[in-house]
Amino acid sequence: MPPLPPRIAPDLKLAFIGGGNMATALIGALVRAGHPGAHITVVDPDEAPRARLQRDWGVVTLAAPSEQLRAAQMVVWAVKPQQFRDAAQAAAPWIGQALQLSVAAGIRCASIAAWTQAARIVRAMPNTPALIGQGMTGLYATAQAHDADRTLADAVLALTGERLWVEDEALLDAVTALSGSGPAYVFYVLEAMREAGCAMGLTSEQALRLAIGTLAGAAQLAREAGEPPEVLRARVTSKGGTTAAALDVLQARGVQDAFVAALQAARRRAAELADLYGAA
Repeated sequence: MPPLPPRIAPDLKLAFIGGGNMATALIGALVRAGHPGAHITVVDPDEAPRARLQRDWGVVTLAAPSEQLRAAQMVVWAVKPQQFRDAAQAAAPWIGQALQLSVAAGIRCASIAAWTQAARIVRAMPNTPALIGQGMTGLYATAQAHDADRTLADAVLALTGERLWVEDEALLDAVTALSGSGPAYVFYVLEAMREAGCAMGLTSEQALRLAIGTLAGAAQLAREAGEPPEVLRARVTSKGGTTAAALDVLQARGVQDAFVAALQAARRRAAELADLYGAA
């Protein structure tokens, strides 16, 4: 784990509302990088995550919001979208002056502002590889968020992987569809490759190892090659060869079009959820 970025002051007081997987990933990354657990407060009504986080990372825990939250300079929202409104309204008396960093899917900045009475807001859309420091996170900040706020939010999320800032909040729905939900698409392809390998005589373990190694290596090659994926694909595809035979089937069955349609469906659903759980 890299050391704590200088943009995160060691005396920074953070409060996490919610103690689930994403909160655990961020808290673990912060503490491993050198941030004192005693400067992190976690609010969660469930005793199990409170006990786990206190034991593993030495954080302060609360079963419900209280006056203690007034000291927080950054509040990280890591609750389920359907829980956000009630949690925010309960914490609102003590957190209005803090920077709000939300990693909750689908809740728009206007809703967060209405429920918390805060104006400095950064929305983040991470994905599950953040749990191992290999995440991809999309970020958006309100106009009231200072440059220092953006810098701080970026530094905190940098501990979990790559970041991409967008200047239009609506684009976070596209980020959700592409990278937020994206790991599931990769796992879906891994399932298909494993099943194909088994059908051709490999064991499940052999097929899955081959599939994971191939996807990981191809992704790293795409990262380092600096060339578009269609160029990289063409280099692997000899006319009349095995790769061409496989791609012909995928093309005939409309796999690329199906992927595009699937991501559009995910984007639409992200917008629908924002409307469903957002402020009236």
